[in-house]
Amino acid sequence: MVALKIEDIRLFTEKLFLREDFDHFLVREISIVTFNRFEIDGHIRAGYYTEEEREQLESKELSAWKMLRPVCFFLIKGKKLPESFSIALQLKPEDAGKLMRESGLEIAPETIQGLCLNIRYEDGRMVVTTATSLEFFTLDKSVDREWDEALRSFFKEKEILYIEE
Repeated sequence: MVALKIEDIRLFTEKLFLREDFDHFLVREISIVTFNRFEIDGHIRAGYYTEEEREQLESKELSAWKMLRPVCFFLIKGKKLPESFSIALQLKPEDAGKLMRESGLEIAPETIQGLCLNIRYEDGRMVVTTATSLEFFTLDKSVDREWDEALRSFFKEKEILYIEE
């Protein structure tokens, strides 16, 4: 796990809420505090969709960030900054499997429950932390290190400046 303090909060939030930079992630949960607290559970309610609509979804379990991004932007936009927000994103399972294959780690993709990215804004400060969830317990931190490095590379590619805490 790494904690990265975002240097340019305005640019980061622009990339998060207005651009497609984070659209390849899935949403676990969101909490936004403005004039009320808004909570969003990213788990898909399958009964809401028709069979045909479910087949079109990127994930059968979690909503895509690109689908919830406009809703979240609507909640935070305005003249006042939000008091706080936290957004828990997760790499798509196929992307997590690809990352493990490319890193040379011999771990079955189905044993990865989530490579997560937690974004927290509060008191004028933005911190992004990584987390990994596996189906089994291990003292080996190879998956954690690969995910941490992948996030650093992603931020470098997207020109997101940060300080490691």
